[in-house]
Amino acid sequence: MIPAAPAPLHPAPSHAASPRWQQLWRDAVRDPRELLAMLGLDADGLGMSDEAAAQFPLRVPHGFVARMRHGDPHDPLLRQVLPLDAEMRPMPGFTLDAVGDGAAKAGHGIIRKYRGRALLIATGSCAIHCRYCFRRYFPYAEETAAAAGWREAVAAIGADASIDEVILSGGDPWSLATPKLAELTDALAAIPHLKRLRVHTRLPVVLPERVDDALVAWLASLPWPVTIVLHANHANEFDAHVDAALDRLRATGAMLLNQAVLLRGVNDSVDALTALSERGHAAGVLPYYLHQLDRVQGAAHFEVPDDTALRLHRELAARVSGYLVPRLVREVAGDTGKRPL
Repeated sequence: MIPAAPAPLHPAPSHAASPRWQQLWRDAVRDPRELLAMLGLDADGLGMSDEAAAQFPLRVPHGFVARMRHGDPHDPLLRQVLPLDAEMRPMPGFTLDAVGDGAAKAGHGIIRKYRGRALLIATGSCAIHCRYCFRRYFPYAEETAAAAGWREAVAAIGADASIDEVILSGGDPWSLATPKLAELTDALAAIPHLKRLRVHTRLPVVLPERVDDALVAWLASLPWPVTIVLHANHANEFDAHVDAALDRLRATGAMLLNQAVLLRGVNDSVDALTALSERGHAAGVLPYYLHQLDRVQGAAHFEVPDDTALRLHRELAARVSGYLVPRLVREVAGDTGKRPL
């Protein structure tokens, strides 16, 4: 979710007293050839693209790499992060702003699409760069709510009594240091019409060390019910470290949901979708949304046709309990809610 080059990256601050998660963040793999070598793979014949990597740099934590299958060029976790030639082929209907974020701006770092909710672009940083990211071209340098100590964003929310839920997004909001998050929520706590806080984050899955004592204490201190919407696309993204992090999050009283994207070559089979729902539930996470791909430029090779998506969703519903079936949706620019398929 970092903007494409040449815009600068926003790594976590570097200093001797950094928490362990920040050091692991800095140590993330950034060279596609290094990643392939770690997996015993040769770049030849994989369609890897240096041009795509220059436009949207690779970043993947070592812990996430450890969950990839050694020697498998089709590993579903590898496919999500490896820059490919296919990204550089222009495709009709695929744009820089696939979901209409630009038209929905309602203040510095604030996006308003749905009634009662304000989404804050907390940061442009992510611990992992997913190749299908719908905000890979978002102008984070100009549109981040943290600018000026959150003042403009908080003032806009405070002035609109119709807003009862704030959604922290990005980038990944938990790429911010916990004191920075507390600075925001302390300011939001003074707004009487806020009833709920939601966090959209991939960090507990790709960098579970982020769920440290300071983060847990901050979550437990918040004055609202908190919903944490995670993002995992495949059952193999879960391991014991992720399970432990999710246990700690649940212990704060937060509700844990998962939203996935239906991706060709990653999870476009009923077996993969079943395993994702069941493995997530075993870790205390309920399925929420299964998104059809946002048609951002460079992601066309991940797209699954609607008829296939509907068939897979029906087959999933026939196989698992109803509470393990996510809603199959698409986000359409200008709509007042997710559009069910």
